[in-house]
Amino acid sequence: MVEMAWMAAGGFLGAIARHVIQSHVSSRRTSKWPLGTLIVNVSGSFLLGWIAASPIFEPMALFLGTGFMGAFTTFSTLKLESVTLFRRGEGRTGLLYLGLTYLAGMGAAWLGFLIGR
Repeated sequence: MVEMAWMAAGGFLGAIARHVIQSHVSSRRTSKWPLGTLIVNVSGSFLLGWIAASPIFEPMALFLGTGFMGAFTTFSTLKLESVTLFRRGEGRTGLLYLGLTYLAGMGAAWLGFLIGR
């Protein structure tokens, strides 16, 4: 039960952090490009790589890794935004967005893992 409380608290804060960052980026920039989600997912990949490699206390790993990062990063929004780009006839932008998100995310996770060791 305590583990679920740690995850729930992290998820609550992670969802709020994602909303704040995405709203801030969207309010500063009008573009078809979903930059807020890209920033959240790449930075989240870096942080999760760092958390995974760091020797941290298990409740903190649940709070940060499963809870916060699970709610902060957003696979479903990435997919919805990609489908939206394709449905609007912006297939090249959609492919670029998907490719950049996956490649940058993998690179960021690897860098975070290396730094966390």
